[in-house]
Amino acid sequence: MTTFLLIRHGDNDTMGKYLAGQMPDIHLNERGRRQAQTLVCQLAAAPIQAVYSSPLERTYETARPLADFLKLEVQIKPGLIELNYGEWAGKSFGLLRRYKTWKLIYEKPEEVRFPGGETFIEVQQRVCAELESIAAAHEKQLVAVFTHADVIRLAITHYLDMPLIGFHKLMIEPASISILTLSDGKSWVSKLNQTSAFVWPEPQKPKRRRTKPEEKENLKAI
Repeated sequence: MTTFLLIRHGDNDTMGKYLAGQMPDIHLNERGRRQAQTLVCQLAAAPIQAVYSSPLERTYETARPLADFLKLEVQIKPGLIELNYGEWAGKSFGLLRRYKTWKLIYEKPEEVRFPGGETFIEVQQRVCAELESIAAAHEKQLVAVFTHADVIRLAITHYLDMPLIGFHKLMIEPASISILTLSDGKSWVSKLNQTSAFVWPEPQKPKRRRTKPEEKENLKAI
């Protein structure tokens, strides 16, 4: 059994403006850096054994504060990278919404290939293969995985046996935490899109058992 904390990267200045995709040199903005620090507070008590990240700067920068706190290395995994949107990368959402393919994304996503890029099914397959490879290396461990919104949606859709058309209905906010567990071919999601209000609980101290009066008498007699 392996449990994943699937964490989306923090805010950056492209959000809501244009489709960043796999474009390099997109860094967290001030709010994103605060979100990365908040994740440290949220997960300080979590028994995380490894930290993995997409190769893109915005995910690495979100992962680094937590990894530093835990004294772990951020391990880069290419299979966790954002979708390759091909010719769409760098274009504004206002422009993309005019394309016929934009509507098809929501109606028949299984038929969409981004021009010069990937299909949703290809992304889903590579991400799940990467997660299962990580799981094989971390049996009975908790692992933090920093990646992207659609990557997380596609993974969760697969492991919940949802049809592909349903992945857009999953809300994955910046710096949110979703918890996925894989075990012997089974899978379940125990948390979805947990934001700053979520905190990993501190381990409870074992309660001291109170000695009954009759036991005290027995101890005196020994």
